[in-house]
Amino acid sequence: MLVQKFSIPVKIDNIEFKERPLFLAPMEDITDPSFRFMCKKFGADMMYTEFISSDGLIRDGRKSLRKLDIFDYERPMGIQLYGHITESMVAAARMAERSAPDLLDINFGCPVRKISNRGAGSGMLRNIPLMISMTGEIVRCTSLPVTVKTRLGWDENSKPIVEVAERLQDQGIKAITIHGRTRSQMYKGVADWTLIGAVRNNSRMKIPVIGNGDIGSPERAAEMFDRYGVDGIMIGRATIGRPWIFREIRHYLDTGELLPPPTLPEKAQIAREHFLKSLEWKGEKVGILQMRRHFVAYFKSLAHFRETRLTLLTSLDPEEILSIIDKIPEQFREIKQ
Repeated sequence: MLVQKFSIPVKIDNIEFKERPLFLAPMEDITDPSFRFMCKKFGADMMYTEFISSDGLIRDGRKSLRKLDIFDYERPMGIQLYGHITESMVAAARMAERSAPDLLDINFGCPVRKISNRGAGSGMLRNIPLMISMTGEIVRCTSLPVTVKTRLGWDENSKPIVEVAERLQDQGIKAITIHGRTRSQMYKGVADWTLIGAVRNNSRMKIPVIGNGDIGSPERAAEMFDRYGVDGIMIGRATIGRPWIFREIRHYLDTGELLPPPTLPEKAQIAREHFLKSLEWKGEKVGILQMRRHFVAYFKSLAHFRETRLTLLTSLDPEEILSIIDKIPEQFREIKQ
């Protein structure tokens, strides 16, 4: 595919990025402030809140309201909303605007059944007219830049993303992120970047196009930038247990050289810092429970770790957990991946 040159610098409305910016994908129960702190430390250029239900927000749901909290050191920061009723999404956008994010993002991509089957998230790909009209109403109700994250289409027989991207742009969005799968694929199979490239290289598209899906290495990120000319790349699942992936990719993009992975003592220190931030943000009980999936990811490559892992994942004592983490480098070794 012949790619167009991306502009330098990349801009989303008045938000300016360095060449080939790297974005942290919004992920439920993952991209809370403690995890965002770690990703920002390792060089994420743009981050988002966990995705927030518009219905939960306008009903003053405590969990949804707490997700609106953002911090100056995180900027630029986006708040991502999802819902299937235009009036609720507009009301939620106005509420989110009070938290002074740098932009609002609309989630038209989440494939989870309880969301998409209600017509929200990627469920909007079965009702393109509503998707377009809702986007226009949200753009008109806020002074913030509005962006969209979506997928190629609903299933293999319906991939209208090239046309949909144009129509969303016509409604006034300032950037679009495209995950290279359909809703029916969920997260299975291989992400298809050819249609992401088709959107980026559509002469009618004037806004930044951000690619998402299967970015798990610096080489893969560089290949997608070079092959498809996307303006930015968004990384999701590959960041779990590996927030330093942003540093690895940036170094490779800048130098063409691969950084060595963190040593086990470095990983333990990263996990420790992440855990302390989780306790600080969510309190002892929730902070411990929500770190468990991260602990699994941080230490998945350790040999003979089963018994210690079980203790790490069942303990409710912060001091015991910290003690386990601190002893890992001297007690275990990593299996080559």
